[in-house]
Amino acid sequence: MTMSLARGLTTIRTTKRKKKPLTQGQLEKLQIQWRQHNKDMRRRNMHDMQFKEFDDYVAYTRGEYKPKQTKQEFKPLTSIPHTRQTKHIPSYSSAGGFAPCTKKETMQYTGERRLVGIAMMHKSNLVPVFADDDDKTGSKQATEIAQMRRN
Repeated sequence: MTMSLARGLTTIRTTKRKKKPLTQGQLEKLQIQWRQHNKDMRRRNMHDMQFKEFDDYVAYTRGEYKPKQTKQEFKPLTSIPHTRQTKHIPSYSSAGGFAPCTKKETMQYTGERRLVGIAMMHKSNLVPVFADDDDKTGSKQATEIAQMRRN
């Protein structure tokens, strides 16, 4: 079964439905809601959203309310372009020995201990291997690191 309409039929309504008159119980409920609405608007500092007349609130709830707009006069925008008061501002002089593009000195090891190599302790944890007085080749320290890695 399809959900489409039969040929020649439409869903557009051209006539408006007539609204049913409100009962006394509905009017009493709307009266309470009107007071609550005005109280909430005062609490939120939205005083212009309050309804002074009960009939306006009833029309608002039924979708018939047209707000009363105050007509304001058209005032063309007049703006003054901003101009600088001083004509010339001298730029900062960097003649005091400031050199922003000097080459960095190359780093060089100057320690007393001799670096033999680099060992890997765990994953990407690299450790330098030095040669000591009692171990000139550094193999003792390298084997210790290798044993620690396997344990």
